Amino acid sequence: MKNTLLNRKTIFSKARRIVVKVGSAVLTSSDQGLDQDRIERLAADVSTIMGQGRQVILVSSGAIAAGLAKLGLKKTRGMPLSLKQAAASIGQSSLMWMYEKTFGAHGHKVAQVLLTREDLSNRTRFLNARNTLQTLLDYGVVPVINENDTVSVDEIKFGDNDNLSGMVVHLTDADLLVILSDIDGLYTADPKFDPSAELIPLVEKITAEIERGAGDAQSAVGTGGMRSKIITAKKVGAYGAPLVIVNGKKNGVLPALFEGKEVGTLFLPKPVKQDSRKHWIAYTVTSAGRLVIDDGGREALVNKGKSLLPGGIVKVEGNFKIGDCVTCVDRAGAAFARGLVKYSASELELIKGLKTSQISSVLGHKDYDEVIHRDDMVIL
Repeated sequence: MKNTLLNRKTIFSKARRIVVKVGSAVLTSSDQGLDQDRIERLAADVSTIMGQGRQVILVSSGAIAAGLAKLGLKKTRGMPLSLKQAAASIGQSSLMWMYEKTFGAHGHKVAQVLLTREDLSNRTRFLNARNTLQTLLDYGVVPVINENDTVSVDEIKFGDNDNLSGMVVHLTDADLLVILSDIDGLYTADPKFDPSAELIPLVEKITAEIERGAGDAQSAVGTGGMRSKIITAKKVGAYGAPLVIVNGKKNGVLPALFEGKEVGTLFLPKPVKQDSRKHWIAYTVTSAGRLVIDDGGREALVNKGKSLLPGGIVKVEGNFKIGDCVTCVDRAGAAFARGLVKYSASELELIKGLKTSQISSVLGHKDYDEVIHRDDMVIL
């Protein structure tokens, strides 16, 4: 208990740039749309921690739920994508108006930032988004980030805002991710079904058992769940940032966190922070294809720190171009690495399994020996 409190006080006292993710279940009231009272309390709590010299980036759900309420609909399950997108376009203006009103009451300006997975998969657009958010923070503005649901399709969706919030931690180089959920944190079992379930205050390492025990979203308007939060904790943990899950429906929970009180579940990060560009390759950029690698090639990549050469490639899957990210899998299909390729899929079909000395005679040119250079690769 004492060590847990020491960890909390150290982490929260040092955190200067905070990403706060708030889910639909926190922001909405049943099928009545946005809960203005709760959003007012959220704005007050965020303003309190900003008054302590911290910067806050808000990753907010709620647009689809707000739009569905205006349309007289109650849930998203089974609805066509076009209807969800229409609901998002209706609800987004209401959501931002509510934030502008509630944060304005505390003297803060807000800015809407809508992103797609494609925006962050492209390195140039990723860096442009980073510069924009940095400028907003420099001017004391609270960025309110959401997925651009109106135009997103399955191929470019983040999946849920837990995942998006983890990417925003990397995008903004934040110190901490706070997830405001409708539950107090991670439990030993589902407290909705098991009254003996106990809250886990600290997770030092995410184990396979913890991942198996996590459930998916139960809310009619939510898309995440405890499993997505744990996956996000792994991602931000690799970047050196802790994550904490707390009950966003409870008043004053954010100020309580930064006072060092033991609320919610705190996930500690890995001790060594992953390089920013490699983290982008591992967790942000979309994989455009797969390369099946033989056992010798896998051994060279995973245990010997080598680059990927064409001789280790057994099969090429996908239609990718030079510079795209691909996933390396073993013969059984298990992914073990990701990286940026120096040859297109059509070129690799011709040179897979060959020695580097044979590339030029087959392709008529040889720009690189490596298919994926070690500097452009991440072992998963």
